[in-house]
Amino acid sequence: MQHPAKLKPLVTALLLSATLLAGAAHAQLAPAPGATAPAGTTAEARKANIVIIGTGGTIAGAGASATNTAAYQSAVVPVDKIIASVPEISKVANVKGEQIFQIGSESFNNERLIKLGKRVSELLKQPDVDGIVITHGTDTIEETAYFLNLTLKSDKPVVVVGSMRPGTALGADGALNLYDAVLVASSPASKGKGTLVVLNDEIHTGRDVTKTNTFKTETFRSPFGPLGYVVEGRTLYYRTLARPHTVQTEFDIDKIDKLPEVAVVYAYGNVNPAAVDAAVKSGAKAIVYAATGNGSVGEYMVEPLKAAQAKGVQVVRASRTGAGIVVRNAEQPDDKYNWIVTDDQLPQKARILMALALTKTSDPKALQQILWKY
Repeated sequence: MQHPAKLKPLVTALLLSATLLAGAAHAQLAPAPGATAPAGTTAEARKANIVIIGTGGTIAGAGASATNTAAYQSAVVPVDKIIASVPEISKVANVKGEQIFQIGSESFNNERLIKLGKRVSELLKQPDVDGIVITHGTDTIEETAYFLNLTLKSDKPVVVVGSMRPGTALGADGALNLYDAVLVASSPASKGKGTLVVLNDEIHTGRDVTKTNTFKTETFRSPFGPLGYVVEGRTLYYRTLARPHTVQTEFDIDKIDKLPEVAVVYAYGNVNPAAVDAAVKSGAKAIVYAATGNGSVGEYMVEPLKAAQAKGVQVVRASRTGAGIVVRNAEQPDDKYNWIVTDDQLPQKARILMALALTKTSDPKALQQILWKY
């Protein structure tokens, strides 16, 4: 064993060597003078400018008591008050509110859809706007999101958000949903992903998402899963979109002032053919037949639909099942009848796409290509 006095010079030398190594490592890791830090790594990084457009819905609703989670009055709280109730948003982005409607989303119609789309388009053109968040009722949020996904000509993030419970309820989900939506709209990773829907910590594409339950907070589902999640203030993406959207489509909201009428006729056992006749008489340019199974059409419904097609009304076979592909010429001889199939789109979304497609063509073959494309 060495004497302590003899160990002291050795320890001193080791400490000096470790100090020199640490200094060298620090010099290698430190950024060069004048280098720019990666975006988002400093508190001084510029916050995004986000416009939050209010349209009403449950996220703007209020109940008589805190236990009213499904019975309440929607569309009563202005968007500025909703924003003020979530002060954490100001740490994420510079936001300003704009009230365009104050309605339940079941009251959305073509005129309101176009008005909303045109206003969003105007805002996206402004250089001081980095993204848009739209507060919306959940009943038709999927239709509005799909419409915007097909018609907006910008790669800036557009996020549609809602809630299943009013802000007055125990376990209200609107505040966190709105915070998450602003996070997603502010994230550079959201650029070029089309119109998104954010609820329940999930990021969905407007093309795929649909409401699947009347009251549960995890009601929104996509058949291929969400694009990503929002976790602890982080926007995390795990897949991308395969179908064209926004700047990749032939539909431009700035050039659309009116949509052709498209009716949805729901199939069931003993369905009344009068529904088809009523759609034709009301001026529908197309009928989306929400059929059973793989777009099956009952034998007594074939002739009414053929008669509608003979009058210039496009017939689109869809499925009421909620998922899956409607195969052309499988259940019906679509080529023979000049009918169209939806691919995998739900009837309510096929209505949106078909209305847009009819602004471009009335040829069944061309319409079929459009429904397969998007």
